[in-house]
Amino acid sequence: MVFLTSLAVAAQDPTPSPVPSPVLTELPTDVPPISPSFQGETRPMLNVNRVGVDSANQLPLTLEEAIQMALENNNDIDASRNDVQIAEFNLKAQRGIYDPQIFSEGYFESATTPTSSSIGGGTSSGSVTQRRFFGSGGISGFSPFQGGSYSAQLTSSRLTTSNTFATLNPQYPSALVLTYAQPLLRGRRFDINRRNIEIAKKNVSLSDVQFRQRAIDVITQVEQAYWDLAFALRNLQVNIDAVKQARLQLESNQRLVEKGVLAPIEIVAASAQVTNLEQNVFIVQESVTRAENTLKTLMFADRTSSDWSRPITPVSEINIETPRVALELATADALKNRPEIAQLDNAAEINKIDQRFYRDQTKPQIDLVGSYTSQGLSGNPTGASNNPVAPNLVGGYFNSIGNLITQDYPTYRVGVTIGLPLGNTTAKANLGRTYVEETRLGNQRAQTEQIIESEVRNAVQTLRSAEARLNSAISSRQSAELLYESEQRQFRAGTTTLYLVYQRQNELVSARGRELQAQTDLNKAISEFRRATGSTLTANNVTVTDTTTLIVKPSTRQTVRK
Repeated sequence: MVFLTSLAVAAQDPTPSPVPSPVLTELPTDVPPISPSFQGETRPMLNVNRVGVDSANQLPLTLEEAIQMALENNNDIDASRNDVQIAEFNLKAQRGIYDPQIFSEGYFESATTPTSSSIGGGTSSGSVTQRRFFGSGGISGFSPFQGGSYSAQLTSSRLTTSNTFATLNPQYPSALVLTYAQPLLRGRRFDINRRNIEIAKKNVSLSDVQFRQRAIDVITQVEQAYWDLAFALRNLQVNIDAVKQARLQLESNQRLVEKGVLAPIEIVAASAQVTNLEQNVFIVQESVTRAENTLKTLMFADRTSSDWSRPITPVSEINIETPRVALELATADALKNRPEIAQLDNAAEINKIDQRFYRDQTKPQIDLVGSYTSQGLSGNPTGASNNPVAPNLVGGYFNSIGNLITQDYPTYRVGVTIGLPLGNTTAKANLGRTYVEETRLGNQRAQTEQIIESEVRNAVQTLRSAEARLNSAISSRQSAELLYESEQRQFRAGTTTLYLVYQRQNELVSARGRELQAQTDLNKAISEFRRATGSTLTANNVTVTDTTTLIVKPSTRQTVRK
């Protein structure tokens, strides 16, 4: 806008304004930071030692050893193992419902009651006092068959009374009561106790599947971290070698400048190339530390491990043999082996258990109840009655127990108890909920199978792409090496510039890094393919012998972790 305004003013005023003359200023007399000969001081090779590790105490490590250590020490694996153990204890606790329960009771009682007539046996004070030492004991519980319940109780006491009509004083009454209740409809085929036990069994299986899932996840993470560290270390070496080559070029340029063959400015260009490559070294060095710490976190239980401060050196060879499996077979294996499918199957089985239980709960409650009682009695005659006391009732406590054993005074009872909740809304609603849950699990399974097949397809595609990219990266690196060597020869012959030499060197460093990255991506793609198809454990020779034991069986070594 100012420029347009000036043009407008100039158009109105035909007299041109004078052009100001340039003002000459004195040049600075201070020497620039770069010496006039362009020869800077050669700095020593930068320190590439990493933080927190002792470079002199290397830890050579194969992939098999890394997986073994992770399965032994990984905190997530231990937490999953604890979940399995908790599920086993929960199952044991549910089975404990059938443990017989022993009970007992004992007390002393003194009771004084008033009497309103002479036939109440009261004393002159118009009351009757009874004192009793009472004891009982027994056993009760649930039957694991047909949903029954039982109880057996023995009671005995010593009773003294001031009743004037008592013929035995003290007396020793005793009784043995046996009771059994058997459901006829609701609870006979399937009751709450058996339901809880069956669900606890399924939860143990579910915890086992989750344990295997966690083992697969940890192994996959170890493989990914291992190859990331291998790439970072090799990439660091590539960048360090590039710095060394750049320094050699700098020294060569300095000699050529001294001979007058090369312009001094080329020393500045060589120094800039060295510093640029040094920056790459420290960037890559940071990625080495991060990758190593990620792997150590997976392998070691805590930071107090003796190997925590040792730098890891991966020694396993790069695997460039990709699995050759048809997509249809890979998908079928995934649907058969993936733990997610087993978890859904387990959830469906638990839902079937709930359906069975709540369907049984909609039935009427009809129980057959039977009981048998045997009583005993003995005591000391008081002479308060003209009728003589039966001889078998005369005696002490053990005489009462003897009368009980002989079963001279039995009582039988057999009957039926019926409970009919009007509407039975709760049981019907619970049963309806299980049917909806079955539909939901079916939808979830269909979605999970779709996701699994998608993951398998992606994994197969990643394998093919990674393999193709590796082949291209190898060819690219070979071409970059030839171009760099050719550019160096041309520079020595004076037919090219140092700028192009450095450009070829940078291209070679990038090509080597891309080849290393392609190798790493291929190995990570193989690991992901195994995870997607559910073959991680078998591919790494890992077996689960029980719910808390993992065995790693390499070709020459067997390690057991419990």
